[in-house]
Amino acid sequence: MGRKQAREGAMQLLFQMDSNEDFTKENLEMYLENFPFDKGETDYIEAVVKGVLENREEIDNSIQENLQGWLLDRIARVDLATLRLAIFEIKHMKDIPIEVSINEAIEIAKKYSTDESYKYVNGVLGGFVRSMNKDE
Repeated sequence: MGRKQAREGAMQLLFQMDSNEDFTKENLEMYLENFPFDKGETDYIEAVVKGVLENREEIDNSIQENLQGWLLDRIARVDLATLRLAIFEIKHMKDIPIEVSINEAIEIAKKYSTDESYKYVNGVLGGFVRSMNKDE
């Protein structure tokens, strides 16, 4: 497999956690026990999911600031999980180019969400990156 599958796994777990309102370490461990990820994928999923959970308020604020007329609770959960994953990567995983994080989020949205969601995900992430660049 690889990083692409690990990203999809991380998004699916974040989606599941949000849907069930169960953000526990046990939920993460159970997920990893039930899916055949290799060591590198497991390490990535653990790092990203733990990082998103530890920084969820900050990440959600970043999403909310770039929604343009929407509220966070109106976003489809799969899109929210995808945005959380991408923003965590952009902010905290400096070894991953921003363009890769955005492109992978768009591909995840195309695969798991509605036909138009990828445009929305792209717009939110584009606004986030532009606002980040202004602050620097």
